[in-house]
Amino acid sequence: MPGSLVLRESRVVAPPVEIVERKGIGHPDTICDALAENLSRALCRWYVEHTGTVLHHNVDKALLRGGAARAGLGGGEVIEPMEIYLAGRATTGIGGIDVPLTELAVEGSRQWLRDHLHALDADRHVRIHCLVRPGSVDLTDLFARGGTGTVPRANDTSFGVGYAPDTALENAVLSAGRILDGGTGFVRSPAWGEDTKIMAIRDGDKVGLSIACAMIAAHVADAGDYQRECRTISDVIKNDFGRQGFSDTDIAVNAADDVERGIYYLTVTGTSAESGDDGQVGRGNRASGLITPNRPMSLEAVCGKNPVNHVGKLYNVAAREIAHRLIEECDMIETAQCCLVSRIGRAITDPSIIDIAVSTVDGSPPGEHQTAVRDIASGVLSRLPRQLDRFMNGDIQLY
Repeated sequence: MPGSLVLRESRVVAPPVEIVERKGIGHPDTICDALAENLSRALCRWYVEHTGTVLHHNVDKALLRGGAARAGLGGGEVIEPMEIYLAGRATTGIGGIDVPLTELAVEGSRQWLRDHLHALDADRHVRIHCLVRPGSVDLTDLFARGGTGTVPRANDTSFGVGYAPDTALENAVLSAGRILDGGTGFVRSPAWGEDTKIMAIRDGDKVGLSIACAMIAAHVADAGDYQRECRTISDVIKNDFGRQGFSDTDIAVNAADDVERGIYYLTVTGTSAESGDDGQVGRGNRASGLITPNRPMSLEAVCGKNPVNHVGKLYNVAAREIAHRLIEECDMIETAQCCLVSRIGRAITDPSIIDIAVSTVDGSPPGEHQTAVRDIASGVLSRLPRQLDRFMNGDIQLY
C-alpha cells in the first residue's frame, strides 16, 4: 500500500447551517482559473506533439485587472479594456526549437473568451500579457527525474482533500450554476451575462439563495425588461431546486439593485471584469465546482499546474475520487473524507499519509472495512500517472 493509511471514524452530524457557493464561468476569478488551465492544456499538447512527452510547466498564476466601462439601459461602451496577465514557469525551448509561449497564451485565451462570453469582444475588450518564464533548475530536474515509464516525483509538499457524498444542497447549487452557465442545454436569454454567482444558505429546513447575474445592457431596453429577466432567472432556478427536493426556496436576484434610483447590475460584456471587479487564480470554485466552507477544503489553486507531477492538482482530484469510490463501492460506508499529503521528491503514487475518515451504515468500526478502503485508495493512486489524457482533454472538473 502506498503511503501510511490512517482509517478512522467520522460521525455523521448534519450541520444546522450549510453554506454553498458557486462562481459562474464569466466571474473574473473563474476566468483566471479557466485561462490558466487552458494554457496548461495547450502546453501539454504542444509538448507532446513536438517531443512525444509533457515537459515541465506550472502556469498557475493569472491575474485579471478590471477595465472601465459605462453601461445603461439599452447599451453602453467599454472605455478601457480589461487586462489579463498569465504568469508561471514553463519549458521555453527544446532541441533548438522555441516554444511559442506567447502565441499559445494569448491566442488560446482569446479563443476561450470567444467561446464562453458571448457579448465580450475578445479583440477589443481585453489585453492579454504572457509573462511565463523558464522554471528553476531544481524543479525542472525533479520533473525530468521521473523519466519515461517511471512514476513521476512530487514537485511540492502539499495536500489534497475530498469528501462524499455531496449534499442535496451542493448538488442543487451545482445544477443551478450549470444552468446559468448554459452548460445543460438550457437556452439562456441573450440578456444574461456569464458572470454569475450563487450563494446558498440552508438554515435548518429553510433555504435562501442570493443570485448575481451581470445583465447585458444592449439586450435590456428598459426597467421592465430588466425586472422580467430577473424574475425569469428566479423562476428557472426555483423550479430546478424544486425538482431536487427544495419545495420552498427564497431567492433574491441582483439584490444590490436600487430600483427607485435606477441602479441596476448592467454590463456591456456580461462580466463585471469590464469595470467592477478583478480576478485571480485560486479564489474561485474548488475542484468540486463549488466553494463549501462547511467541508474540508484546500486553498491550493489547482488550475494551471502541470498534470504530471504537481500534487497540488493531482491530490485534490484523487482525494475526491477516493471518497466517492468508497461510498459507491462499499455498501457499508455511508460517508467518507480523504486527505492526501505529499512529500516533494517522493513518487506521486506514494503519499506521506492517507488520512481517511468514514462513517458506516450500521455503526460498525471502520477497521472492519480496512481491506476495501486500502484497495480503493491504492487503485486510485496507482492510476494517477495514467490520467494525463483526461487532464489534457478537459475531462476532469477543476473549477
